[in-house]
Amino acid sequence: MDDVRATSAWVASHSSHVLVDSSGIEKVVDTIESIPKVDWDFEGIHYFDNGPLTVQYLFVLDALNFCFWPDKDLSYDHLASGLKAALQNDKSAFDADRLQKYTGPQLREMLKWPRPLPLEDERVRLLHEVGFELERSFEGKASNIVESCGKSAVKLVAAITRYFPGFRDHSLYKGHQVFLYKRAQILAADLWGAFRGKGYGEFNDIGSITIMADYIVPAVLRQLGVLKYSSTLANIIDANNEIGSGSEEEVELRACSIYAVEKMRELISQKSGKQVLSVELDLWLWSFGIQFPSLPHHRTLSIYY
Repeated sequence: MDDVRATSAWVASHSSHVLVDSSGIEKVVDTIESIPKVDWDFEGIHYFDNGPLTVQYLFVLDALNFCFWPDKDLSYDHLASGLKAALQNDKSAFDADRLQKYTGPQLREMLKWPRPLPLEDERVRLLHEVGFELERSFEGKASNIVESCGKSAVKLVAAITRYFPGFRDHSLYKGHQVFLYKRAQILAADLWGAFRGKGYGEFNDIGSITIMADYIVPAVLRQLGVLKYSSTLANIIDANNEIGSGSEEEVELRACSIYAVEKMRELISQKSGKQVLSVELDLWLWSFGIQFPSLPHHRTLSIYY
């Protein structure tokens, strides 16, 4: 995750459209006595059986956890609860051989969704990719990936991005490679949260994980005064216009969010004398954001978030 931190910091220091406001960070940190502990499944929408099937579920969930905004009625909750219901109905629904055969209409039926999903062909392609590679390299079980990583979240993210191209969330920015790895990192965070840091969720280096750069977190950081946008970018976002995937604006929104929350985390730790995890900050910011669905967020068609 050093690459994620270092390249995000580089973007923040060369950014043309997004500014990380140090005084804004200080104001937010001054108002925080402690980071509220948000339960991972505070909405009760996830499958959990405390075993390998939960790992399989989370891997499929995070393979598909992207780009809900084009359908105003669709949200992450629909995906998480729909996959949960499918697995409760049929414990073999996410077997590796079956993942390789799903079609768009079958995925819709699984999620009980009445119309084509945003980026549906990509979602199906990624399901096939996950099923194929799990079968080829991990005896069909996502839990085998986790067990091979020796309780290291960093090794897990490295393994996921090595074996599964659909998780390789990086961009070129002003001639530099930038690593963001949202969905690979959120898998580690989900495992840690679901298993409460034990069993398949025990990672000795969970502090290495950064926040997961998506749509919600930049919008919340802007609302809190931590991120400032150029007038051009602000107008694009406030008008609900699209921002191109891999564009300078999009990379800056995501990378500056990572950098800003790292700075928040460091300042909170300095002031409180307690270590704060980026995973905890991410969940807090995300839970804050979903309480205010009208917050204007950037709109990018992407398989990465």
